[in-house]
Amino acid sequence: MDVKFGYTGIRVKDLEESVKFYTSVLGMMEVARFTQHSTKGNVVILMREPGGHQLELNYYPPGNRFDTRYEVGEGLDHLGFEVKDLDGVLEEAKKAGYPAVLEMQDPEHRWAYIQDPNGIWIEFFVPPG
Repeated sequence: MDVKFGYTGIRVKDLEESVKFYTSVLGMMEVARFTQHSTKGNVVILMREPGGHQLELNYYPPGNRFDTRYEVGEGLDHLGFEVKDLDGVLEEAKKAGYPAVLEMQDPEHRWAYIQDPNGIWIEFFVPPG
């Protein structure tokens, strides 16, 4: 099977709050916004750099058949973002109101997590080496 991982789609409780988090805290850019006609959901596509991995935020308004009870993650464990300066990124996130919820380290590298406005864990990691 010849496949290429295209994007990650997550369902969010508040579209604008989520867009603000991913753009202002993580520096992503909004590259598209539309209503998905088949689901009647609102979609925002975000990207960190041109040609990079896309994050699709999906919001289903009240009354929509896809507007089900929100369960954090619904099987999504976390989203990982590679960083060069973990301490600097954590400080920026904390100033924006998103403090670290877990910091970890092993002999080869460090990583830490914050949570987005939906409770989804966001991992920041410095690659080994």
